[in-house]
Amino acid sequence: MGAQMGDGSQSEPGRTRLQIHADHIEPERAMIPYSLLDLSPVPEGKTTAEALQSTLELAPHAEALGYNRYWLAEHHGMVGIASAATAVLIGQVAAVTKTIRVGAGGIMLPNHAPMVVAEQFGTLAELFPGRIDLGLGRAPGSDRNVMRALRRGMEADRFPEDVVELMGFLGEAQPGHPVRAIPGEGTNVPVWILGSSLYGAQLAAHLGLPYAFASHFAPDALGEALTIYRDRFRPGITDKPHAMMAVNVIAAETDAEAARLFTSVQQAFLNMIHDRRGKLPAPIDDITAVAGPAALAQIGHMLRITATGGPGTVKAQLGALIDEFRPDEVMLAGQIHDLGARKRSFEIAAEAMRALAPEAAA
Repeated sequence: MGAQMGDGSQSEPGRTRLQIHADHIEPERAMIPYSLLDLSPVPEGKTTAEALQSTLELAPHAEALGYNRYWLAEHHGMVGIASAATAVLIGQVAAVTKTIRVGAGGIMLPNHAPMVVAEQFGTLAELFPGRIDLGLGRAPGSDRNVMRALRRGMEADRFPEDVVELMGFLGEAQPGHPVRAIPGEGTNVPVWILGSSLYGAQLAAHLGLPYAFASHFAPDALGEALTIYRDRFRPGITDKPHAMMAVNVIAAETDAEAARLFTSVQQAFLNMIHDRRGKLPAPIDDITAVAGPAALAQIGHMLRITATGGPGTVKAQLGALIDEFRPDEVMLAGQIHDLGARKRSFEIAAEAMRALAPEAAA
């Protein structure tokens, strides 16, 4: 992302969290909203149905913890991710919550006709007014075989045009326009641009849209992308830039327990590197037993925007990331095999975010 984390070093194989302490946190920091990204992971030993039920249990928990948004992501053909029908799942999550914003982080627009997306999210907005977000990504979220199954070709990139067309369908009625999205028209569902490169930052700045960077798995361009977005932003749908940074959080009562939980994520990325994707692995005691130094270094690089540890460690690491990149909002992701441990992790993360507020630091 063009910027390194905190100390920029990893002294032990597979160790990805920042090596800092709470006394390095600056005392003055603006309170920022914190949100939650859920892929509805399917753990080893569990079914897709159980993974979906876990999402419906986690969402009200996040709402009670003060999370601002609950976003779900679109992926296809992956046995370890259950959120493929993203709009359907968003509706279910919105139905079991009351106030938290629910949305897509995101819809992979190349897979869909803009009018269909407008109708889906327009329907959600009519059912849950004032609570629906629509994040849009440029990647397909699948391979070529899945794209063919989705009846989408490999035609020229039309992402900017499709974003504008989609916003038009969600906006106010245009006299004389031959096509209208109903539901959709007049709902003005908030649209976000998602990205992991400079492209999305430039587009979001040009259109005056909020921007979310996928730094939880593709961190290399984070710093440069946020700079471009802020420097080039021109008012559009929003009056000023609003940048969200995605951060992995694996928190537990102790650093050692969090490190063990984190091995599920490390194994999942190891499997992805070797093209053997599956369900979310159970944690193990020693990650070096299954991954060598080179693989762990590669995984550590991909996952370096991560806070892992006990409450004090996670607070320090989140504070350091916020101080370095100054996001307007933080999107927390956490792939943990056990639902109870995952809920506790997001509790600790929420406590850390609240503790980082100015009044807590005073």
